[in-house]
Amino acid sequence: MSKKKHDEAFVALVNASRARIEELTVPQVMEMQARNAAFVFIDVREDREFAVDRCSGSIHIGKGVIERDIAKHVQDRSQRIVLYCGGGYRSALAADNLVKMGYTNVASMDGGIRHWRAQGGALDRPETTE
Repeated sequence: MSKKKHDEAFVALVNASRARIEELTVPQVMEMQARNAAFVFIDVREDREFAVDRCSGSIHIGKGVIERDIAKHVQDRSQRIVLYCGGGYRSALAADNLVKMGYTNVASMDGGIRHWRAQGGALDRPETTE
C-alpha cells in the first residue's frame, strides 16, 4: 500500500500544529481504554468515513464542525479529549484549534484509524438491516 503524497504546504501546516499539541500512539490510547481511563474519544473524519467504521467507543464530530460543536459534547475544558482521523493529520489540526479555544487536555492519535486497524483495535460498525 503506497503512502499518500500530501501537498508540502499542507504538511508544513500539520507539522506546525504537531509542534504545539500532544500526540499519543495507538497503543497508548488502547491502554487508556483497557484501564477505563476517562476521556472523550472523537473521530474527526468525514461523515462517509465514520459511516463505514470507527474506533470502538468513539463519537463523531467532523473536522469541519468541531470548533462549532465541541461545547455541545465537552463542556469541561479540562476534560481529557483524544482526537483521531484517517492518519493523524486532520486530528492534529483539530487538536491545535481546540487548544487555541481553551481546551487544556487534548491529544491527537498519531496514525489514526489506519494504525488502529493495523494493530487490531476494536471497531464499531453500523448495524445493517436486511
